[in-house]
Amino acid sequence: MKKTTIPLIRLVPGLIIGPASWLGPYIVMNSLFLPALIQHLDAQNKVGLVALFSTCGMVIAAISNMVAGALSDKTKSRFGKRTPWIIGGAFAFMISMIGASFAPNIPTLLLAWMIGQAALNFIVAPMVAWIDFAPKDGKGTASSAYGGLGMALGNNGFNVIGALFLSQFRLGFIIFGIITFIGVLIATWIVREPSNLDEELPIKKTKKEPFTLKRISLIFPKWSIGRDYYLALIGKLFQGVGNFAITGYILYIMTDFLHRGSATQSSIQLINMIMLIFGIVMGLVAGPISDKFKILKYPVALSTVSLAFGALALFILRDNMGIIIYAFAAGIGMGLWNALDNLLNLEVIPDQNRVAFFLGVYNLGNTITQAIAPVIAAAVIGIFGYSGIFIVSFVLSLIGGISMLLIKSVKR
Repeated sequence: MKKTTIPLIRLVPGLIIGPASWLGPYIVMNSLFLPALIQHLDAQNKVGLVALFSTCGMVIAAISNMVAGALSDKTKSRFGKRTPWIIGGAFAFMISMIGASFAPNIPTLLLAWMIGQAALNFIVAPMVAWIDFAPKDGKGTASSAYGGLGMALGNNGFNVIGALFLSQFRLGFIIFGIITFIGVLIATWIVREPSNLDEELPIKKTKKEPFTLKRISLIFPKWSIGRDYYLALIGKLFQGVGNFAITGYILYIMTDFLHRGSATQSSIQLINMIMLIFGIVMGLVAGPISDKFKILKYPVALSTVSLAFGALALFILRDNMGIIIYAFAAGIGMGLWNALDNLLNLEVIPDQNRVAFFLGVYNLGNTITQAIAPVIAAAVIGIFGYSGIFIVSFVLSLIGGISMLLIKSVKR
């Protein structure tokens, strides 16, 4: 079966605008607007409620991401296999966030947020598979565009603007929900995924059997086959939890731990501006350098060292200098990571006929870790206070890097 390729001149802009359009608004709402609205509705139980929302979101994200990836792998349409799901997910996400903005109580907000979590993953799983449309000698550039530039803009660029809406968080839900839909529409129009109506999708003829562990092994290959893929997944989960343990509670860290008071908004903007700059720089250079020198595993693994150092600096200094060092270290680390980790995963996928499924599961690290991290962080805060978050982030980031270094099929 001939593999579909899309020229980088179309693919790269789409891989920048696309992830920025879903990740940016989600990050802003998850780290700023949702905690602010929860605090408004039930200030006394805010830490526990953030953990509850994260736990429920984790379950929804895990299920919907795998379903979305599997469905898009099997889709045939005049707009390709990914585009219909991406646009549908973006529209549903916009509607659910508008619903969240009007939530009068915690149960209503939880329902709207869970619908949004499901819809978001119908964007994420198919969209990351766009990387596989890149020509063979341009996959590093495509991965860098998606993770380095697109996700840098999403992770940090939108928070700079989002911080301006901290006092109008209900309006923020509406505005950023609309931004997601419009941005995704623009990205799909630029990429213009070709029709796959003539494509012969792989069909496995199997007799209907009861649901057993053997059938699960057909979905997820055993360790001996998928070892490197699982190591990459473990690395992403640990690195992601280490990172989002801090960013998921950044509003409360600034107000309740660092006591920034009126400087909270400017401090959040400073961190995200520095991280945005480094993210863009790494996005521009990391992919092409990886393509040219055939180096991939080491920079991905070593990026976690930078994240760990940033967490430690903020824990020790707890002042303006600590904030700046954290922003620099996290900016370099996340910039390198986002630029190259998707390409590393693409290299270790155990079944090339299910690219969207395995990339989708891997990219649960962008949503599920944001769900797991606040749960772990809430427990740590309850036992050790806010200072414990930084030690957890330091340790988990290093474990993530070690997991990446243990991958064998990618030499360096």
